[in-house]
Amino acid sequence: MKAMVLNEYGGPEQLRMAEVPDPKYGPSEVRIRVKAAGVNPVDWKLATGGLDLLMNVDFPLISGWDVAGVVEAVGADSPEFAVGDEVFGYLRKDWVQFGAYAELATANVRMLAHKPAALSWEQAAGVPLAGLTAHRAIELSGLREGETVLIHAAAGGVGSLGTQIALARGAKVIGTAGIGNHDYLSQLGATPIEYGEGVIDRVRGVAPDGVDVVLDFVGGGVIAQSAELVTDRSRLLSIADHTVDQVGGRVVWVRPDAAGLTELAELAASGKFAVHVSETFPLERAADAWRASQSGHTRGKIVLTVS
Repeated sequence: MKAMVLNEYGGPEQLRMAEVPDPKYGPSEVRIRVKAAGVNPVDWKLATGGLDLLMNVDFPLISGWDVAGVVEAVGADSPEFAVGDEVFGYLRKDWVQFGAYAELATANVRMLAHKPAALSWEQAAGVPLAGLTAHRAIELSGLREGETVLIHAAAGGVGSLGTQIALARGAKVIGTAGIGNHDYLSQLGATPIEYGEGVIDRVRGVAPDGVDVVLDFVGGGVIAQSAELVTDRSRLLSIADHTVDQVGGRVVWVRPDAAGLTELAELAASGKFAVHVSETFPLERAADAWRASQSGHTRGKIVLTVS
């Protein structure tokens, strides 16, 4: 099969298209004919060695943890899926080597859900990591109907999905974003405010009594500023600031979650959850996709089209 590989740690310039053996699949796995693969900052951060202390990485490395495609083969103990099923999933494995930037990928059944017809291949590939990150943050926060949540970076890949999940649960969402993304957030149903200096005062302007939950999807010290807005600081959560525990909050880590993906698929099927794909690139232009991701100014998701 064809795959985009790296033979050593490095940046976009190290990516090469290569012919590699078709991946084997175990009893609890399926093999997927990849239609699209999501691009996330962790892809290029891992490729530069940024996660070397946390994860074992083998070369040649095929990047990509977000996949959407068609089941081509089924392991002996994988009754959840059948050949021909359309699926999407979060392919984070404990040992990193074989990802989604390829014509074929394998996944344990705990990583996958059936793709909803409401989402295109590209949209489905943009969901898993970002959608499950937002879903887990909201679950851990205990966000309830009628409560107010402040989402930092609400128009980004994680934030835009988190905004929709929170709204679908009946919460009120205040979202920080640049002025250029305010109309987008308003269309989703959130109350947008500009990020940057004075952001807490602006939040107070629309929520004088503070908020119930703060979700930080950007880092940069915003969680410490936001601590004064909540009564219960255990409801401060961040995916990007590991000092959050110093103000009483907690760090959120995403993990494969078939049930969570199924919930997101059901939201999409009901029209309450959509994915904004900002750019698509063919697999052979994965390096350009990484450069676009590294710019840090993407609204929604960047996706590779594979087949």
